Amino acid sequence: MGTVSRRGFLSTSAGAVAAAQLATGGARAAASDAVRVVVIGVGGRGRDHIRVLRGLKGVEVVGLCDPDPDHLRGPAQSLEKESGRKIIAETNPRRIFERKDVDAVTIATPNHWHALATIWACQAGKDVYVEKPGSHNVFEGRKMVEAAEKYGRMVQHGVQLRSSPAIKEAVKHLRDGLIGKVYMARGLVFRWRPSIDKKPAEEAVPEGLNWDVWQGPAQARPFSRRFVHYNWHWTWEYGNGDVGNQGTHETDMCQWGLDVKLPSQIVAMGGKFLFDDDKVTPEILTSAYYYPEENRMIEFEVRHWCTNLEDGAGVGNIFYGSEGYMVIKGYNSYETYLGEKRKPGPANKDSGEMELHMANWIEAIRTRKKESLDGPVETAHYSSALAHLGNIAFRVGRQLKFDPKTEKFVGDEEANALLTRNYRAPYIVPEKV
Repeated sequence: MGTVSRRGFLSTSAGAVAAAQLATGGARAAASDAVRVVVIGVGGRGRDHIRVLRGLKGVEVVGLCDPDPDHLRGPAQSLEKESGRKIIAETNPRRIFERKDVDAVTIATPNHWHALATIWACQAGKDVYVEKPGSHNVFEGRKMVEAAEKYGRMVQHGVQLRSSPAIKEAVKHLRDGLIGKVYMARGLVFRWRPSIDKKPAEEAVPEGLNWDVWQGPAQARPFSRRFVHYNWHWTWEYGNGDVGNQGTHETDMCQWGLDVKLPSQIVAMGGKFLFDDDKVTPEILTSAYYYPEENRMIEFEVRHWCTNLEDGAGVGNIFYGSEGYMVIKGYNSYETYLGEKRKPGPANKDSGEMELHMANWIEAIRTRKKESLDGPVETAHYSSALAHLGNIAFRVGRQLKFDPKTEKFVGDEEANALLTRNYRAPYIVPEKV
């Protein structure tokens, strides 16, 4: 996603409205009463959080948290130089949640920490912006929903396309029948993912890294560069493969565009075809999700290497209707093609969706109106769960029947066991939040 300047953000009507609200509205309008935010996880995506939050009026980035002090040092020094004040720097998120001088947190940790950090933050009275996927498994997603509701917290899922005016316009077209009866959505994740090679199964923990905190809810195991700091995506202990990485944006878009939640039937197939490396999750994954009551379905494709695009979309979505189809490209662009001759129809593109998404979250913190959130916690649960269900169907190797009401597989204990995990004390996602 390309970055946009503050001026470019404010030039959009939605951005101007959001900025004005942040500058003048709510109980925290005074500079001394800014929303005080700590960014948890600053090795990668968290640095984008810092950049965007620093550009929003009425927001102070007061601290950073990461189990690796090497990740903390540079950003903390930069923030201190800019603000002229001491920045909170912690390696354990629990110490952040205990603080009374923190209003909200953003979470950009590895996937296996997302739900627990969100729940702990809600219990501590903090509002949350959590990166995708919201959860590491289906059980966790439901607990996030319960925690946000119980503690009255504003929890925003980091799927910024939900705040794009162009994508909102695209969804309105789907609802209004531009492409006729919409019966299928296709999610595309065609990302260049090279081999990660092979690393020793056990290595010395780098100096300063809090390996216990990094592992968190996962079972303890020796340190290895197989996992730290990015390759954890390709293991079941910490990540969810690319359908649960990049793909969560597209699972969310599929559900939003089709106006569906969880399916009743799931099938998946894939594997590793090119690289003999430390990846465990499939390089190629094809999955399908069927909604019999709505008579709709979702197809999902993950590809990792040389491949074609589909009408120009490599990361995005395609919606199929009785009168045409719609192509979503990335997070902020759509095109439509109508009739048998594929006549170009309405199209639009914008920018600044990340800024808009975080501004939307800050506005909800000020107004305490959950209904104003573009990506509320329920969408985090459902879009992440769709990826998890596809992964489970792949792992057990058969078509699965699922009950969306109970959020359990029908008559399949092996599959049901993969809806949660064995947690490691004290990093336990609780049954009762």
